[in-house]
Amino acid sequence: MNKLYKDFFFFPDISILIVLITTGVGVAIWKGLTLGMILFLVFGMLTFAFSEYLTHRFFFHLKPPKNPYFLKFLKRIHYDHHTDPNNLNLLFLPLWYSLPNFLILSLIFYYFSRSFNHTIVFGTGLLAMLLIYEWKHYVAHSPIKPKTSFGRWVKKVHILHHFKNENYWYGVSTPFADYLFGTFKDEKEVETSKTARDLEKRA
Repeated sequence: MNKLYKDFFFFPDISILIVLITTGVGVAIWKGLTLGMILFLVFGMLTFAFSEYLTHRFFFHLKPPKNPYFLKFLKRIHYDHHTDPNNLNLLFLPLWYSLPNFLILSLIFYYFSRSFNHTIVFGTGLLAMLLIYEWKHYVAHSPIKPKTSFGRWVKKVHILHHFKNENYWYGVSTPFADYLFGTFKDEKEVETSKTARDLEKRA
């Protein structure tokens, strides 16, 4: 079990993510943490939670593009993860993808807030939820058994996405988003997809 935790926390991208979150929290405390800053931290987490669902559904699951470079990109970002779900090198979102997205969302937030302090905590919220996403995703594909019924449900739902039907259950950290957008189904009512393990073969 200790090896499972080490594999997660000492994976380079995860270690860097933890350092960035710790730095963000440290800067926020140094600047003087207020209730408003805490609310923007939570807002950052919620922003990531919904962007995670929308990105997973509408971008990662695009039909295979004809452009070979774009196809290669989608294979690395998500297609190959469906083919080899337990491969750590394909499991985590690479920082070269997630950090530019983090910067874009933070810049948009800064454009409207005009506050460096609020942007720091908003960005830290984004990164914190990314870490939660990566942890839940890791647990779903590892032998770790969640201790709570909620954790076990989240793991089961994600496994359904991979092995039952890739067109449902997109939420990883937030399966509730599937309820909101109509992609949560009773597994007994969903046919097993022939392309759940090979997204490139979808018509």
